[in-house]
Amino acid sequence: MIILSLLHPVKQIPVQVWTFPTESVIRIGRSTDNQVILYSAVVSRRHVELRRVGLEWEVVSLGTNGTYLNGKRITQTNITDGAIIRLARSGPNIQVRMGEAAFQELSESLPASRIAHQRSDTPMVPTEITGRPPQLHEETVDRDADSETRFNF
Repeated sequence: MIILSLLHPVKQIPVQVWTFPTESVIRIGRSTDNQVILYSAVVSRRHVELRRVGLEWEVVSLGTNGTYLNGKRITQTNITDGAIIRLARSGPNIQVRMGEAAFQELSESLPASRIAHQRSDTPMVPTEITGRPPQLHEETVDRDADSETRFNF
């Protein structure tokens, strides 16, 4: 299992979380055919791919504005649990967590409405920075009152 968390631009705490229990490739970008959709001027249509390679994951930068892993610009590299990916120099931060223990940790500290369980047979979920209300799946439990907060990057 891999878990991606969109981090608040100032507080650096998760504002939305996506879980991917079985996927081997996860695409992040502005295009609606990505698994994680981030509408930001600095994010490319297809900005990043996360790929499972054996038991490990690697990040591949596809965006024109670059991708940064723990503050360093990368093109392709392995990632570890807890790594933070920044899309473009001033774009959104995404934290990568791996494994069931990481999911349990996040689900205890985050409202259920912030967690979107992705399945390959369900539509993709736009983020809160889309300017539109999130369209969460049936696995996602009650939305709380502050789930309409918007962030601009």
